[in-house]
Amino acid sequence: MLVNTDNLISMKEANQNFSKVVHTVDENGMAVILKNNKPRYIVVDFSEYDAINNALQMRKTKIESTVDKIIEENLEAFTELAK
Repeated sequence: MLVNTDNLISMKEANQNFSKVVHTVDENGMAVILKNNKPRYIVVDFSEYDAINNALQMRKTKIESTVDKIIEENLEAFTELAK
């Protein structure tokens, strides 16, 4: 994942100046909080979170549908293998 260096904020700075985190999210769409100099947390606007959550739910639904189709198409083989 590529991260804009303008979005990086140390854990110490985030603790001491949360308004900077909020400002970074407002300006750049996200803030990446570093812990031990490694990206650890991402803070995003709630509408962005909602979009991500909806995309994940759609992906989960598609995977479940595909699994159901595979099981249905191969039920006889799976039943035989389960013996």
